[in-house]
Amino acid sequence: MATYYISPRRAMARQMRRSDVERPAVHIPMDVAVNGDDYLISAFVPGVSAEELQIEILEDVVSIKGEFPVVEDVEEINYLRRERPTGTFARTLRLPTSLNAAEAEAEVVNGILQLRVPKAEEAKAKQIKVKAK
Repeated sequence: MATYYISPRRAMARQMRRSDVERPAVHIPMDVAVNGDDYLISAFVPGVSAEELQIEILEDVVSIKGEFPVVEDVEEINYLRRERPTGTFARTLRLPTSLNAAEAEAEVVNGILQLRVPKAEEAKAKQIKVKAK
């Protein structure tokens, strides 16, 4: 005999997935790395210009939003396959430490967003001297 426990959080998450909450239509792949006191985030955003991206940093959360342009249909063309993404996208990352949004830098190079976000001063490791008595 097996006993199953139903978590109220899991049931709520399942219900939210079924609801009509507006979700981004496209998922963008990204890499996150740590380099010393900086987080380096690379996101795949082909065809999106730097001006069309929205990046928000609040405490330890980075949000990236944008929209892939919709390619206008030409009536004479019958597509056999359409795989290029169109529509809105949004990614939100929670990083392990607080961030310094004032010193963050972002650029788009060859369709890849490169975002550097330094750790906040209070999150950086500090060395202290030990006194012997």
